[in-house]
Amino acid sequence: MITDVKINEAAKQLYYERGYWGTKTIADVWDEQCAKYADRVYVQDDMGTKLTYKQVDEGARKLASWLKEVGVRNGDVVSFQVPKWAEFCIIYNACLKVGAVMHPMATNLNGADIDFAINQVKSVVYICPTFFHKTDFENQYLETRESLGTLRAVLLLDKEFPVHNQNLPTLTHVLETYPESTEPSPAKSDDVCCILSTSGTTGKPKAAMFTHNNILFSERSYTADLGLTPDDAIWMPSPLNHATGFFHGLISPMLTGGRCVLELQFKAAEAIELINREHVTWSCGATPFVHDLIACMEETGTSIPSLRFYLCGGAPVPSAIIERAAEHGFLLCELYGSTESCPHLRVPCDKCLEWDGRFSGVPYPGIEVKVVDEFHNEVPNGVQGEEASRGPHMFCGYLNDPERTDEALDDEGWFYSGDLCTMDDEGRVRINGRKKEIIIRGGENISAREIDDNVMDWDQICDQATIGMPDERLGERICLFAVPAETTDHELCLHELTEYLATKGVAKRLWPERIETIEEIPRTPTGKVKRFELVKEIKHRMGIEE
Repeated sequence: MITDVKINEAAKQLYYERGYWGTKTIADVWDEQCAKYADRVYVQDDMGTKLTYKQVDEGARKLASWLKEVGVRNGDVVSFQVPKWAEFCIIYNACLKVGAVMHPMATNLNGADIDFAINQVKSVVYICPTFFHKTDFENQYLETRESLGTLRAVLLLDKEFPVHNQNLPTLTHVLETYPESTEPSPAKSDDVCCILSTSGTTGKPKAAMFTHNNILFSERSYTADLGLTPDDAIWMPSPLNHATGFFHGLISPMLTGGRCVLELQFKAAEAIELINREHVTWSCGATPFVHDLIACMEETGTSIPSLRFYLCGGAPVPSAIIERAAEHGFLLCELYGSTESCPHLRVPCDKCLEWDGRFSGVPYPGIEVKVVDEFHNEVPNGVQGEEASRGPHMFCGYLNDPERTDEALDDEGWFYSGDLCTMDDEGRVRINGRKKEIIIRGGENISAREIDDNVMDWDQICDQATIGMPDERLGERICLFAVPAETTDHELCLHELTEYLATKGVAKRLWPERIETIEEIPRTPTGKVKRFELVKEIKHRMGIEE
């Protein structure tokens, strides 16, 4: 059982008094919604799988029996690395039924990443596909299993390809042979129920913890603000290991009796067809998805008349794209938050066109936001400072990492985002940039320092620093400024660099996408990189005016 949570006791009492928190778990709410909407479709993927609430529940009960058989108990962590398949819902529900802590992982993690992630959270069960998108997950597991010391069992999803090793259990076998568990979940509403990985400025991901009450408050606020009903369907192009895909894509429609339509590999033309065929009414995600949708519609003359709004997070939304969305019949409303504080600002739908990208949003009811100086003292309205938030939605610490928990989350419950912003007299917040050394590429947080560390041993350079360079579609791409080594007798080559990173086993998502030669990396007297100067330099070299 995870006990190292950081929750302010006075705030906890207040949240219960105001009804923000309650005694029901997500499992309790699922049972209520399943009874009410049993025969309605809950989730479908674009591989032909369509599951009703009842079908998900029956599958989850069978999987819960298997989890109990292999020794999973209340508070144990179950890690699952699952593509955007409908079966994700069976897995997360099975975890809820046995009181396990859900730990979804990105499908692009390699063997070294899996080793770190599973040992970080001390998982007892690991669930993954047999094979998916050029990766043999079964073999990847077999190569790393000796180092996964806490694991008691593995389960393979044989949706696309059969298992090679007949001694390894599969989801098909579990669903065909195991009885349905009927025992109620042993979890309590203040128990940790989910861990999401989040990138940090020091390289390795942090394991952000959430209780049932955290998630239920967050997603109830989210859905109530939008006025969603059981007839609404969400199109979800984002990965399910992120808060966007998991919490907004699956938990939110469950709370309203709605439906989620998953798209495995995003392609704009196919997405338009899918949205129209399934009468999708809303969506949320990073800017690149909606950017490509609009571009495709303008190029092909197609439309998506059923879509009412798209909630856009991950980067500030330019007014030009808001206006283009409106021309195509839907609202593009900005959201702001992070994995830890997800989301806590939003542009209300009825203010979307009026504000036109000038603000990142206002807080949801029950959530507080303030702007502070370097000493965490509140600054006057209109003065730029660091954005901080507090509320019932807030994560409750990083697992087994009290030092970084205390850096981000103070004793009063305030989370310091590292983002610079201003607030006006009406409480409207505008996010202006980041203090943290984070690159936001297509909504994904990437640590600049981690890339620096991966590249520093390349023998063709002697110094380097990574920044995010502007990109219209993704928001930012990864750019490496490097000082050539004295022994380097030719121009630095990006292809040679990526070949070197590939031989080191560095995940492709962490490869630089542009390399720029520079005589000297600008640094402070204490040796810290002046990345803001490099950002100005790349804009100059790209011909972008400040």
